[in-house]
Amino acid sequence: MVHGNELLAKKLSVLGHPIRLAIIRLLVSAGPSGLAAGAMGRELDAAPNMLTFHLQKLSHAGLVNNQRDGQFIIYRAEFDELLNLTDRLVGACCADSPDKCGLRCPN
Repeated sequence: MVHGNELLAKKLSVLGHPIRLAIIRLLVSAGPSGLAAGAMGRELDAAPNMLTFHLQKLSHAGLVNNQRDGQFIIYRAEFDELLNLTDRLVGACCADSPDKCGLRCPN
């Protein structure tokens, strides 16, 4: 079983590939409605088999989900998981005092 920093490292490793990072950014831009795999392939100029491989990696890491809609598979970013990931990376900066993060501190 993977815990704490190991899980964080696994998710960051999955995001460490340029295509997977581009997929996440595209899905985040699409919002909760998500995108069909074919539309993502056209937008990213990616072959279907390559796109499927990377989407599976993102899905296994819990960063995207998918749902069949007729003949299409719609992919969506897992916003809660992505926000938890960023919180784990930088969320502690404002815990003691806002001046650690400067103007970007949410508190």
